[in-house]
Amino acid sequence: MTRRYRSVPQGRPGVPTASARRAGEKSFEEFTAAELYCPRCQRATPVRERLLLVLPDGELYEYLCARCGCLVGEKTARGVENIRIVMA
Repeated sequence: MTRRYRSVPQGRPGVPTASARRAGEKSFEEFTAAELYCPRCQRATPVRERLLLVLPDGELYEYLCARCGCLVGEKTARGVENIRIVMA
């Protein structure tokens, strides 16, 4: 009697493997908002991202409502490449 062996893929269909999960986690390290709730407009509106400060540990951005210009949020982007600030 001849035995037939079939190759079994790692994991189950539709379930990501550990390496795929790690790769997926890296893709969600940094978010950029497209819409946020505006208290003045009383609804979610598109936002504009504006660089506010360059800090030693990252960059501070603020989100402004695209309709009325109201401040609706902020974020600090950490892990940016080393920036040298030269004072003359």
